Amino acid sequence: MTSAHVSAPEGEAQGPARHDAGKSPAAKAGTAALTLGALGVVFGDIGTSPLYAMSSIFQVHGVQPNTAGVDGMISLVIWTIILVVMVKYVTFVIRADNRGEGGIMALVALVQRLPVKGQGRKAALVLLGIFGVALFFGDGTITPAISIISSVEGLETSAPGLKSFVVPITVALVTVLFAGQQFGTHAIGRLFGPIMVAWFALLAVSGLNKIIGNPVILKALSPSYGFTFFLDHPLTGFLALAAVVLVVTGSEALYADLGQFSRRSIRVGWIFVVFPALIINYLGQGALILRSPTVISQPFFGLFPKWAAVPMVVVAVVATMIASQAVITGAFSVTRQAVQLGFLPPLRIRHKSGSEGQVYVPAVNWLLYITVVGLVIGFGSAANLASAYGIAVTGTFATTTVLFFVVVRMLWKKPLWIVLPGAAAFITVDLAFFSANLTKVVSGGWFPLVIALIIFTLLSTWQRGRGLVTAKRSQAEGRLRDFIEEVRTMDPPLDRVPGTAVFLSAGKQTTPLALRANVDYNHVLHESVVIVSVETETVPHVDPSECIVVDDLGYTGDGIVYLTVRYGFQDDQKVPAALREAAADPGLPEKFDVEHAIYFVSEITLVLGDDPGMRKWRKRLFLLLSRTSKSPVAAFHLPESRIVTMGTHIEL
Repeated sequence: MTSAHVSAPEGEAQGPARHDAGKSPAAKAGTAALTLGALGVVFGDIGTSPLYAMSSIFQVHGVQPNTAGVDGMISLVIWTIILVVMVKYVTFVIRADNRGEGGIMALVALVQRLPVKGQGRKAALVLLGIFGVALFFGDGTITPAISIISSVEGLETSAPGLKSFVVPITVALVTVLFAGQQFGTHAIGRLFGPIMVAWFALLAVSGLNKIIGNPVILKALSPSYGFTFFLDHPLTGFLALAAVVLVVTGSEALYADLGQFSRRSIRVGWIFVVFPALIINYLGQGALILRSPTVISQPFFGLFPKWAAVPMVVVAVVATMIASQAVITGAFSVTRQAVQLGFLPPLRIRHKSGSEGQVYVPAVNWLLYITVVGLVIGFGSAANLASAYGIAVTGTFATTTVLFFVVVRMLWKKPLWIVLPGAAAFITVDLAFFSANLTKVVSGGWFPLVIALIIFTLLSTWQRGRGLVTAKRSQAEGRLRDFIEEVRTMDPPLDRVPGTAVFLSAGKQTTPLALRANVDYNHVLHESVVIVSVETETVPHVDPSECIVVDDLGYTGDGIVYLTVRYGFQDDQKVPAALREAAADPGLPEKFDVEHAIYFVSEITLVLGDDPGMRKWRKRLFLLLSRTSKSPVAAFHLPESRIVTMGTHIEL
């Protein structure tokens, strides 16, 4: 027999409700601050793509640095950015938020609320979304590795003797980056924001200088040159898409970071800073390649004079460290939502940054760190990592498109004549990029797919196991109202012992297992019984006047009350302190004594059984995951000297 102990769930946390800033001076100042932070956190990945995207594109067999090749590739790059980032994500997808949270997990939450006939269709959509989340994490392990090591390799151009130090330097930089996450993304954003403003200014100025010298490149703004290249070189054009997608690999992280900032701040940063800087820089690189085709190995650094080579390598190193931030914070956001929606066990999540709802998840941070360091050491170079890059994020693109248009049709009730053309256009683009990246599977693309498969297994296993446990637990607990009636009608009456007992509950519908066990096995009930459930709201702080709701469960004077304690997502959940605040409420029992109250905690022992609802290996995995659940004693700051644990077991 294998067993594990999991504390009874005490309510599910909810993400912060985000509202775009209004037009007041204070609101505008808030938007400006968030926009600056977003430039440092959200746009780092997509903002550093000019470092390596164009060189990767011209390494594709058949792409030549001649007029047709340059015009065709620059046209593809520009219109990929416009269609994928500007149109798809910034204009449309970013509207689909779940209480202010973005990312594919937010779409999963919306899908769960759809009025779909038959649970099978909804379950299939949810599984598709979970797979997209898993792909996002798979991509998230590669982005920091390839971004930082690609910039450090730039040192080889000015100091070839440093080649053997590239991997150690990269590992050191990765260590600094992940160690800094504990200070919160707001603090990081304030530090990185001004640096990225300077970075985007450099992108624009360096690109504009080359455009002025060779303005003929501006014709590549027309999509016709990309179409013409595809018509003339269909196979080469298809293979080039695997490299072209590098210019938009930060798009999904942009959407996932919605909960960290706001829709308005992300849009303002993109439209007025990031988008024009990127377009100008790519046009500048195209103009440079037309003039000097030999620079295709490093066209970005070719935009600058020779005396600026070393300083620009240093700047690029800093910028690519910042680029990793978008995926890291996106991973934190998605993890928080996965916990809220029941796809992961309760993890320790810190709210570090005031009212912006920005979070730090230590477990995810250090698991990502270990994986990224392993990638850097294992692959050893940006060229090797490039073979693994792209397939996961393009898979996420496609799943996001499917779920988004399902939400548009079924939740927003948009007509088919709008939904079908839009869905067809977006999915065609997504699948073109995804299929092009399938050519990388053997040479390295297998790695993010393996990571995605592991994450998918964890998420789906916890969701399934949690559903089985909840059903069996509800059956064992029984309805709370029925239990109260049973206690009142006992003959002879149940003995009432002096003192106050507090029972933690998952909700008002069922009886806390500890309360039922105390009556069934001890045959007593305290004079004052307070059943407490904790609810985490979608606002940073709950007004004290709305924090506590008292319910006498239909009877007064019997010494049994139900207390709902409401917290904001950034409030410290101290249940004893809340009970002290509630002590004066006339609805509480007359002899209620919070200072000497005994806290009864339900503990469930999960035992491997013969339930056909889940395979045995998945049951073992679920039991392993259950051991990571936070104890309610620590989560709610209960006094350890006054805790009584009442246990039961459930067979899986």
